[in-house]
Amino acid sequence: MKNINIICLGFMLLSVFSCSEGLEDLDGNPRNITDEQLAVDFQNVGSLYKPMFENIYQYTPPWSYQLQQNLNADVFSGYMTNPRPFVAGANNTTYNLVSGWNNFIWSVPYSNVMNNAKTIENETKDEFPELFAVSQILKVTAMHRVADVFGPIVYTKFGESATTSEYDSQEEAYNAFFTDLEEAIQILSDNIDSPRFTAFDLAYGGNYESWIKYANSLRLRLAIRISKVAPAKAKSEGEKSLSHPVGVIEANADSFFVNGTLDHPIKTINNSWGDIRMNASMESILVGYEDPRAESYFNMSEVVEGAFKGIRNGLPLLTGYDDELAQKADYITFSLLSDEVLTPSIQLMTAAEVYFLKAEAGLRGWTGAGGVQANYEQGITASFQQYSLPGVSDYISNTTRTPIDYVDPVTPANNIAALSDITIAWNEAATNEEKLERIITQKWIAMFPEGQEAWSEYRRTGYPKIFPVVSNQSGGVVDTDLQIRRIPFVDSELQTNPDGVANAVTKLGGPDNAGTRLWWDTPGGNF
Repeated sequence: MKNINIICLGFMLLSVFSCSEGLEDLDGNPRNITDEQLAVDFQNVGSLYKPMFENIYQYTPPWSYQLQQNLNADVFSGYMTNPRPFVAGANNTTYNLVSGWNNFIWSVPYSNVMNNAKTIENETKDEFPELFAVSQILKVTAMHRVADVFGPIVYTKFGESATTSEYDSQEEAYNAFFTDLEEAIQILSDNIDSPRFTAFDLAYGGNYESWIKYANSLRLRLAIRISKVAPAKAKSEGEKSLSHPVGVIEANADSFFVNGTLDHPIKTINNSWGDIRMNASMESILVGYEDPRAESYFNMSEVVEGAFKGIRNGLPLLTGYDDELAQKADYITFSLLSDEVLTPSIQLMTAAEVYFLKAEAGLRGWTGAGGVQANYEQGITASFQQYSLPGVSDYISNTTRTPIDYVDPVTPANNIAALSDITIAWNEAATNEEKLERIITQKWIAMFPEGQEAWSEYRRTGYPKIFPVVSNQSGGVVDTDLQIRRIPFVDSELQTNPDGVANAVTKLGGPDNAGTRLWWDTPGGNF
């Protein structure tokens, strides 16, 4: 982790203001260009979109993304893990959470998405509503991720006070997300041929029909997210997307990617710094299924020639193990992520994910979802097509392959038996719970490397069954088998908005720690 402690300290000193502050700073123009000059071709607001796109999670510098997502959700999801222990093994990956790291999860989207969305709203909502509508979709894209990390967030009352920020409960925030998406979809539908956003669009080249498909798909994602805790609301919102005349994402060409020009931040973290590698859960599932996508996602390891090798979550400091052997083999020789998956275009929602959302919607009896099996198999097919891979028919029809036991060639104490025997081929005679495990397991594979959504879905459903941490250093706060459920509220808010945080804790439904479940994260079965 390149100079990470110095970076964290510097950022914390710069970010002591709460998320409600700093809006006025956006009004100034550092180059002294007048508002009249900027207004030509909508440049007065157009320059605010690029930071919104690139800070849903921070595109650059890579160390910011590392703290915003990679050393939490990417690891907690079972996708990746660090090959050597940071902070003497006491860090996020062992549930001894580093508050300085976690500030970035909050500060990046508030500084670069919420602030900009507020300014765009003030400048465009009345006169150029379609520009406002796109900013609303980007805002919901970013902020549902924040809510899915912390629970209560500052959303509906953002920017109303210069001295304090009032939190919404997660339920209130989700209801606002649905309202904002509904408004945005209607505005874009009414202005479908407007070219005003083309110059600023890093996803769809100004095509509002594609934006409507994405917004409908995002609404479907959020509806599925709350399907256990608020089934009636979930069904109502999901069916709006499923019945909308423009529809949802169905082709890979309509998937939501932020089209950048720089390397994916994980590429630097992975290749240059050696700070992240394949997770043992990915090895167990991909290798067990003989999944062709493994070669698109990861490189073969050096520690076992010609094999994919992942690392168990939550490795402790290596004292107590055979240090000499550990240092000789070194976990850095385990499987790197492949450059094929680490493209400059940042993946946030794919057609494959939407087919799996529709499969679950059908399993829950939502009108307009289509056949459950058909959507499940189309989700796998879309994922294979995304990587131009052959063999999807054989893969879909396989009835025998299952996740495999994990064997650590460096430290045998980390060996663990596979946690699931779920197969690939659809089984109509299975229970709904087994069908859901099959859907979510394939959805988890297809969404890689987007760890935030994968972690959220794991917490919501318990699938796929990923390996627990080797070393739980939470002091009993986090149950090893249940795994981490959220991130506590961040230091910058505790310091600058203590009353807001205190009120947020009352809306959380439990103590402000990593073991408290979020609103939609309900215990028990899924049906």
